Amino acid sequence: MVIKTRIAATLLALSWAVGAQAQDARSAVDAAAKAMGAAGLRSVTYSGTAADVNFLQTKNINGPWPLRPITSYTRAIDLSQTAARATGATNNQGLFGGAPVAGVYNQNITPASATWTQQLDYWVTPWGFLRGAAANAATARTQRVNGRNFTVVTWSPTLKAPSGLAYTVNGYINDQNLVERVETWVDHDMLGDLHVDATYSDYKDIGGIKVPGRMVQRRGGHTFFEVTVADARPNPANLTELLTPPPPAGRAGGAPGGAPGGAPPGGAPAAGRGGAAAAPAQAPEASTKLADNVYRINGGYNALAVEFDDYIVVVEAGQNIARGQAIVDEVKRLFPSKPIRYVVNSHPHSDHSSGLAPLVAEGATIVTHRNNKEFFEDTFSAPRTLVGDNLARNRRQPKVEGVGDKKVFKDDNHSLELHYITDRDPEKVHSDGILVAFLPKEKILFQADYTLPQGGAKPNPFVQSLGENLARLKLDFDQYLSVHNTPLQQTRKDLMTATGTSW
Repeated sequence: MVIKTRIAATLLALSWAVGAQAQDARSAVDAAAKAMGAAGLRSVTYSGTAADVNFLQTKNINGPWPLRPITSYTRAIDLSQTAARATGATNNQGLFGGAPVAGVYNQNITPASATWTQQLDYWVTPWGFLRGAAANAATARTQRVNGRNFTVVTWSPTLKAPSGLAYTVNGYINDQNLVERVETWVDHDMLGDLHVDATYSDYKDIGGIKVPGRMVQRRGGHTFFEVTVADARPNPANLTELLTPPPPAGRAGGAPGGAPGGAPPGGAPAAGRGGAAAAPAQAPEASTKLADNVYRINGGYNALAVEFDDYIVVVEAGQNIARGQAIVDEVKRLFPSKPIRYVVNSHPHSDHSSGLAPLVAEGATIVTHRNNKEFFEDTFSAPRTLVGDNLARNRRQPKVEGVGDKKVFKDDNHSLELHYITDRDPEKVHSDGILVAFLPKEKILFQADYTLPQGGAKPNPFVQSLGENLARLKLDFDQYLSVHNTPLQQTRKDLMTATGTSW
């Protein structure tokens, strides 16, 4: 389990510190730089094969998460500044099914990368770690781990977490003065203080420097990224070329001043016909009444608020803490005298779950499919000191209810049904813990990630499965509402037409 693993790793790190002896950090860093051939190193590039995960977007959220291969992988690191670039070739299936599609892996870190999340893949490399330790007020101690002695060098970047606390980086230097492991923690709206652990092994001499033949990064206890190194070069002559990403598609030969498509420089809106500036778009309403006691909370990710006799049920929490808090605020404005007792999670993908923390902080019970129950219990019990949000401040323990095929909220006025959507064919499963919400009286179906195709296009496998599931359930609805905004109002007839089903 991802969070249990992270907590265990944290406790293990604390146990390693018992009996630790203080050392001089500068001498430890200098010895490691000398042993690794990094003392005069200005830059390095390495290549081979790699693999990553579709982080928090997998069919099963509990892990281990499936790895996706990256071929022709190359990474360049500039040690004179915080800059690195990695490229490779991919052939991955899309999030919504279908055949694998050839693509390009590209990660670009620049001095302008303003957050720790953007920068940490630079600093947790052996070379980035040594550079950071040399430039900051590092400390060192000796720890014995699994019968081996390590010098553990710790430093903090100048960047601060949202809570105002400092980030921490620990590097484990073995008895050969090689950096064997680097760990840090990063704030995450969903996972709290997310543990990032990078290990380096199978060091070999290449071009006068020591390079790990195997690099594995874990996040939340599961493999997040891995590299098998075939070749490396110190101080590559073509560093500038390696660090420069290609121009965005469609930008070649653009308008003067670099503005795409002839738009005025600086992002100013183009003038309308007759030279008059276009009127600013009217801000959308925060909510829309769909029926008595039922509101859609509008936004980039929509939610539903349903009023019952003594409480409110919110369906969907949004993609981040800010969105989750906006939903809470609007529901309180609409229903100031009733508590939000339940928040229904459509499925555990991070863009549909990272807004849950503000609702947990309000005391709401997360209602989710039982396949996700343990994950959410562990996730929202984890430390959130770096995040520093309302849940971190009130330290409320999460309440999670796992449901099976169906759950019903009901009072004398109306009911809200939750239905589990699954399929025997794994290629037709978007998430193995996904629910849709159905309001029988209002004839509304509310769903996430089952977006209907436009212009008569063939539906993706997940939409096809939804149509087949709803035909089996014979749910009688008119409105087909989505968490994601769609340009047109959609109906049950639209779903049936797209999937060739009827009921």
